[in-house]
Amino acid sequence: MRKTLLLFAAGAFALSAGATFAQARKPAAQAPAAAVTPAVPKPTAADWRTPKPEDVLVIDTNKGRIIVEMVPEVAPLYTERMRTLALQHFFDGLTFFRVIDDFMAQTGDPENRGTGSSSLPDVKAEFMFRRGPETPFVLVVDQSVAEVGFIKSLPVVTQSMMLAPMTRDGKIAGYGLYCPGVAGAARGSEEDSANSQFYLMREAYPALERRYTAWGRVISGQSVVKAIKTGEPVADPQDRMDRVRLLTDIPEKERPKVRVIDPAGPWFKAEIARTQAARSAEFTACDVTIPVEVK
Repeated sequence: MRKTLLLFAAGAFALSAGATFAQARKPAAQAPAAAVTPAVPKPTAADWRTPKPEDVLVIDTNKGRIIVEMVPEVAPLYTERMRTLALQHFFDGLTFFRVIDDFMAQTGDPENRGTGSSSLPDVKAEFMFRRGPETPFVLVVDQSVAEVGFIKSLPVVTQSMMLAPMTRDGKIAGYGLYCPGVAGAARGSEEDSANSQFYLMREAYPALERRYTAWGRVISGQSVVKAIKTGEPVADPQDRMDRVRLLTDIPEKERPKVRVIDPAGPWFKAEIARTQAARSAEFTACDVTIPVEVK
């Protein structure tokens, strides 16, 4: 079965999928004439977190290195699929066969043309997830009925936690926001048809939300994603993934040391305030950059 993105329905879905998040973009009735942008201090040691090494995917391409943080809190099944295939070195040598400017770069097909997949069973759709009190969610915008924030490096929107006591499992529904760098699972016409093909967002694309599984985000190497040759399909695709490994699979002496700004820390909160002041009514979670250090 062909595992490609379903672009023909994107325009029709954009209104319904983006409606909740779009509320954060509406101008206030009486916005201040001028906002004072607060200064943000430099991060301290307490502002950083170290991602779990089993959740870090290192993609070495002919254009450079891309590091993706997987977020199993949002997509446990697809995260496990990526771990399995990376440990099998399934992705090594596969090309970016479909790359659309201002959209995404797609790969993960052993046939390098969008029609193949691994021999493993397809993965059940994880368009939505359940957020509980234990979920590491950091609030950015409270829309009363919905909350926009981050789970690790992934921007998400969920129902208000005030609704949790009214649900059977004490949790609320949420979904990932397709900001630049977000990693998604490609699929065919059937919702539960994701397998090995995936894509990395070059730009924000809200029409994919609640229709495709978001399972992680590029935390280093977004410039590499943007440098990949474009084409639909790419003519004579040569940009490829030379090696795709979990951080745990890289020998200790070669293993990059990765740390990311913790969205629960004081630096991130100050950065949110600065960005909100600068963007005013136009602010969205996609405006927030999460610093990373790779040594």
